[in-house]
Amino acid sequence: MKQEIYYIDTNVLVQMLTEHDFTSQVRDILDYNNSIIFVSSECVKEFIALIQFDNIKLRKDVKITSLDIFDFIEKELGYEVRYINRGHIQQLAKLVTFDKHTDPSDRLIIAQAIAEGIPLISSDERFPKYKKYGLDLIYNR
Repeated sequence: MKQEIYYIDTNVLVQMLTEHDFTSQVRDILDYNNSIIFVSSECVKEFIALIQFDNIKLRKDVKITSLDIFDFIEKELGYEVRYINRGHIQQLAKLVTFDKHTDPSDRLIIAQAIAEGIPLISSDERFPKYKKYGLDLIYNR
């Protein structure tokens, strides 16, 4: 069986740990044993901030702190954290900007997915704008 590789955006990681509001396509990808799921180190940074500033209410069965986020992602979820590199930053520098989308973390996650040619799963309504610039997006409406 062929393995499929995907990035997930921070909002998808949050949804996994707070609720299960996914389209059937996204649920199938996340549940499929041959899917390889990457989490950008930028997502990890954002998730740590959400925990530290108490901006997230995790499900009662999810016990996680900002210190054990890597173990949780890699061991509990079975996902791989992928670190930002020079090519990702160069792609970010080339990325078109939109008036209302100035979030540097979002833009870096998009650039990372484009640079690696890996589909990105996101629920962010601004991300579809980047499809015409090379983003392979699976949009969780």
